[in-house]
Amino acid sequence: MTVVARLAPQPWMTAPETRAVFAALDAGGADARFVGGCVRDAWLGRKVKDIDIATHAPPQRVIELLKAAGILAIPTGIEHGTITAVVGKAHYEITTLRRDVETDGRHARVEFTDDWREDAARRDLTMNALSCTAEGCIHDPFGGLADMAAGRVRFVGDPRQRIEEDVLRLLRFFRFHAHYGRGAPDADALAACTEMAPRLPTLSGERVRGELSRLLAAPDPASAWRLMIDHGIMDHLLPEATETTRLDCLVRLEHDLGEPPEAVRRFAAVLATDHAGALRVSEALRLSNADRDRLAALVEPPMPVSPADGRVKRRQALYRIGGAELYRDLVLLAAVDTPGPMALDAVKDALATAEDLPSLKLPIAGRDLLALGMERGPTLGKLLKEVEAWWIAEDFRPGREECLAEATRRLSEA
Repeated sequence: MTVVARLAPQPWMTAPETRAVFAALDAGGADARFVGGCVRDAWLGRKVKDIDIATHAPPQRVIELLKAAGILAIPTGIEHGTITAVVGKAHYEITTLRRDVETDGRHARVEFTDDWREDAARRDLTMNALSCTAEGCIHDPFGGLADMAAGRVRFVGDPRQRIEEDVLRLLRFFRFHAHYGRGAPDADALAACTEMAPRLPTLSGERVRGELSRLLAAPDPASAWRLMIDHGIMDHLLPEATETTRLDCLVRLEHDLGEPPEAVRRFAAVLATDHAGALRVSEALRLSNADRDRLAALVEPPMPVSPADGRVKRRQALYRIGGAELYRDLVLLAAVDTPGPMALDAVKDALATAEDLPSLKLPIAGRDLLALGMERGPTLGKLLKEVEAWWIAEDFRPGREECLAEATRRLSEA
């Protein structure tokens, strides 16, 4: 492959840990390069998260070279040619160059190769097929740099074939378009995605959730989501997920408030369904029990919440909802759903109410009523709830002694 550009030295490239890994491979004659996302994001000036390395050396040889250099080598995916090198706190995935022998739309059987272009040809998108030497020489066999410059997300080779190899690539196309694309999507890619969409139900819920969650984390996820709806993609995934205008409003509000994106909240914003529907979506996406319950509560709140509420009502809602995170999410969604302009300061004040949660705990418990001479049973629970309702109505101000006095008074009048 021809060198087409040079990447300026990056801190992660020149770090002692990185140099140690490359030195270990080079000592055994193993040609190695950075590949994939780290090259793509470094070229675009974005934060690099994971550092992936490819080499023509077989996995066992990689392990030998790393161990010879005193580097911990973990066979995290040795059947697919991947070894994780650990240097201090730094982790590097090192994968032997591969070519696909057989694919079934979800998994691939691979063989190792020493051909860099052959390995790049099996990747999904042109911007992910880049490789870069330790010195910064970028190899770009399929025009990924030009595509990135144009904001064009494009498959390597024939889009339909790429999707047939792994159906998840269909969702990856929309996810990458949300994060890296500008303007109209690649026509060939969009046509292939539309044609292949009926195959999406063959994917596991976990894989679908991962891609959609990453898409929702984009600065403007609603545009890509709307594109998926318009081309029938969502019909095969989440037909309930149609509220793109609501999602767009939530994203703008989060931006104005400096709130980080959160997948479950954004899922809730885009869903047009009820509590039962949220549970069905949770099952389809294999959400954790905690996220399932949270999504259901956001879709159908346990009680009304509004940023326009006064301080007392806000605190009461916070207490009844029982969690600061859920309360904050409900405030944001309620702000989005409020007709007319919503003052940002009112939303900020409502969100700040969540900071009161640690103090919102009834100062007395059942054992305190037992100490007053009550017997266990329904009557005890009824009195405790009455005292709690009184305490809430008093804006949570009464302390332990006052609550005990109120319980004693009510007990004497019973």
